[in-house]
Amino acid sequence: MSDVGASAAGRWRTSGVQDFAGSELFDRTFQEGMELVEETAAYLDGSGRQDSKLLSRSAALAYAGESMRLTTRLMQVASWLLVQRAVREGDMAAVDACQDRYRLAEPPHEEYAEDRADDLPGGLLGLLERSARLYERVLHLDKRMYVEEPADEAGHPVLSQIEMLEAHYGKEG
Repeated sequence: MSDVGASAAGRWRTSGVQDFAGSELFDRTFQEGMELVEETAAYLDGSGRQDSKLLSRSAALAYAGESMRLTTRLMQVASWLLVQRAVREGDMAAVDACQDRYRLAEPPHEEYAEDRADDLPGGLLGLLERSARLYERVLHLDKRMYVEEPADEAGHPVLSQIEMLEAHYGKEG
């Protein structure tokens, strides 16, 4: 996707990125994401720290692993949201936001032992669940905006016509 802005499909994609960055959906998703980051930090530094001291050795190991997974997941979402905000505020061009390095990665297959859930504090479990749902929603947005190809020429008559006009008259710019 190195020359994403050069084609009609690339312009369509960057336009969609700009539209999303200015949308109410972005506002809500950004607010939810940043609030969850703050809530998680407060929990892990506060009551979560106290909760973890009460755990058995194996549960404390599970707690450490799950809290790392939680913070990693949230930092990836926050980073993605901050890129979208940079587009919104004009600090980053939409075409630059289309680069692969700004994509949200598919999460690795998570081996979570549900039998350990009883050993982990409810606060951590709740944050894990909420962060997983948020990550899945943002991953879906990322795929729709950046990864999935817009309809091809045969399936999208407007893009087909634009490409034909560009081919006939040459591109401006």
